[in-house]
Amino acid sequence: MGLAIVLASLFVGVVGYHFTEGMNWLDSLLNASMILSGMGPVQDLHHNAAKWFASFYALFSGVAFITTAGVIFAPVVHRFLHKFHLEMDSRKK
Repeated sequence: MGLAIVLASLFVGVVGYHFTEGMNWLDSLLNASMILSGMGPVQDLHHNAAKWFASFYALFSGVAFITTAGVIFAPVVHRFLHKFHLEMDSRKK
């Protein structure tokens, strides 16, 4: 599920950079990958549409990163809580 979120997010970025800035597919992939990983853009953007897209894609990437981390680490945390018999129930026994 985490891989699906990353691939879908990457697809949105690649298509967005390709059509708003006119980058070739490889440069679009590079820019989208760098934004999605939190490293920052590689190439300067010259069109206003591309700047708008990059702004919203960067915000979206932050949310996608947090969501992916939650999907990946939720089973680990859940197992950790079970291992130590920690319960999240608010009822008093």
